[in-house]
Amino acid sequence: MSRIYRLMKLEEKYKKEIVSQLIEEFKMKNALAVPRVTKVVINVGLKEAIDDKGVLEKVSEGLALITGQMPKVCQARKSIAGFKLRAGVPIGLMVSLRHKRMYAFLEKLFNIALSRVKDFQGVSPGSFDGNGNYTLGLEEQIVFPEIDSAKIEKIHGLEVTIVTSTHDDKKAKRFLELMGMSFKKNGEKK
Repeated sequence: MSRIYRLMKLEEKYKKEIVSQLIEEFKMKNALAVPRVTKVVINVGLKEAIDDKGVLEKVSEGLALITGQMPKVCQARKSIAGFKLRAGVPIGLMVSLRHKRMYAFLEKLFNIALSRVKDFQGVSPGSFDGNGNYTLGLEEQIVFPEIDSAKIEKIHGLEVTIVTSTHDDKKAKRFLELMGMSFKKNGEKK
């Protein structure tokens, strides 16, 4: 089975294999009770956007390449003098992915991007929020294959939040493992 073929089949794998495996493992009576990903939210904070409005456009183009969807511009809610921030000033970007784009992004994240992170040993199992949602911070956007590192002026990070339908971190962790996310073993540090 080629890598490309594997990448295009995450949603099918969920429906055909993962649902039945989780029903058996957690002794669920109904397939609708099985955890699923409801959405993936990608955030980029840009403190540089306060001084340079062009940064917002460049990063927005890169985020659109990564996600396949145009990002929403996020504005500051309050003025904070210590950070030279005024209410209403654009300071970040956000994209919410659902359905096909969500699965395509997760396939790319699990199979390509995470393996390109320097010294990657797995993601931290402690980044669940207590409600079954997982947040992952990436220090560089260049781990995604769509980004040409030669054309990047400045490297920035992004935050990926995977929102699941379960409110149990243990079930969510097992579900994400079956989907392809590799977690650090218990003895490993961050």
